Order: sequence, then C-alpha cells, then structure tokens
Amino acid sequence: MEQMEALASWLRRRCFNDNLRRHAAWGLALISLVGSLVKEQWPLADSYFNNKKNVLNVFCEGLLGMDVPLPFAVHRFDSYVATRSLSAVFRRLSALLVGTMIWFTCTNIFMVIENATGTCYNSSAVLEIRADYTDKRSCIASGGFWDGFDISGHSFLLPYCALMILEEAAVLHFVRLDKSWQKHLINVLTLSLAFLLSVWIFMFGCTALYFHDFLQKFLGTSFGILAWYVTYRRWYLVPYSPGPPLRFTTKEGKRGYNK
Repeated sequence: MEQMEALASWLRRRCFNDNLRRHAAWGLALISLVGSLVKEQWPLADSYFNNKKNVLNVFCEGLLGMDVPLPFAVHRFDSYVATRSLSAVFRRLSALLVGTMIWFTCTNIFMVIENATGTCYNSSAVLEIRADYTDKRSCIASGGFWDGFDISGHSFLLPYCALMILEEAAVLHFVRLDKSWQKHLINVLTLSLAFLLSVWIFMFGCTALYFHDFLQKFLGTSFGILAWYVTYRRWYLVPYSPGPPLRFTTKEGKRGYNK
C-alpha cells in the first residue's frame, strides 16, 4: 500500500502537472513527425508491434472505450470532494459529451472521405477493379480490398485522448484528501490513468512507425491536436461552455479555474 501511494505521488508530480500539460501537444506532434520520417526513409522490418493482432493492439483497443470516461470519472470525484458543487460535476459530464461527439463526428468524416476516394479491388495483390462495390464495408464483406485515402483514426484518437487525460487529471497534482478511502481511490485512479497514458503514447508511436502514409498520419494527428486546442484552450475558457477542468493555483493556494 505504501509503495502504491509513493508511486502515485511520484506520477502526480511528474506526469499530471501543468508543465507537461502545456508541452504535450508539441511532443505528440514530434512523435508523429519522427515516426513518419523513419517509416518513409528507413522503414523498419516487420515486428510483433506492427501485427494488428498483437496483445497490446487487441487488449488495449478493448480498453479504448475507457480512455474518454476514466479521466472524467477522476475529475468528477475530485471536483465534488474539492468544491461540494454538483455544478462542477455536471460541467465535466458535459465535457465528456463534447469529447464523445468530436470522436464520433471526426471518425465518421474520415470514413466518408475514405469511401469517396476509394476503389474496390480483388485483393491488395491483384488490383482488378470490382465495380459492383462502391463502399468499403461491402467491399471488405465480399472479400475484396478497398483502396482509399484513409486518414489515420489512431493518429487522431490517441493524441486527442492523451491530451484529454492530461487536462482532466492535472487536478490530481493539487487536490488534498483527508480520508484514507479517498486517498486510496485517487491512488488507484492515478495509476490507471498513467497506465492508459503510457500505452496510448506507445501505440501512437507504433502507428507513426509502421502504418499509413505521412499525409494520412499528419492529418489524423492535426485533427486530434486541433480538437483538443479548440475545446480546452479556446471554447472552455469562455462563458456558455463546459468550462475548463478545476485546478488549484499554486501561488495563492486557492480553489479556482486557471489556464
């Protein structure tokens, strides 16, 4: 128990702090750029990590649904304990709804673009056009191969969710809890968030190194970072929005919302 508390405390200081939160988008963009450059200029040999059936891809894609609600679960708990305000909780719930809508809208736009720009072939090796199939789903269902402009969904979703985790969980660095069960719960949630964050960044790096072409990954990453920037750095700072995550100012030691 003491080891877990010490590790959680270290993670809160090193991972979920304002400095990392402010520079994370640049770091993710750099990962995408360097990985894409390596893939184009010095392609790596096939490995376990570019096999779509590897344990990380299969297991963690099953966990991907946790990536949006988990940081909000942390923040809803912290917000209520810190402020005793249900309005703070509802604001974070509305931000969860916004994040879900952005994910749904962008991924559907990507699919529309892929369908509009694609052609169905017999296989990736035999490029004989199958004119009867005009969308990816029916083409794949018939055993064909769909070749369209596939904006990388992983390059969009993984950095977007990583940035959301850092935004929503930054409060962990400041909140002080007195009850032992609250501390234990926060420690467990901190470790869970750190695990998800590290896995998503690793998978994002694998995507940059092994999959898609440069433009597909560039657009996916750009949409992910743009979605975070427009919401957390612009819209959430004005009235009639879900508002920014609750933070504590280190200079004054007072509760409040800051950038």
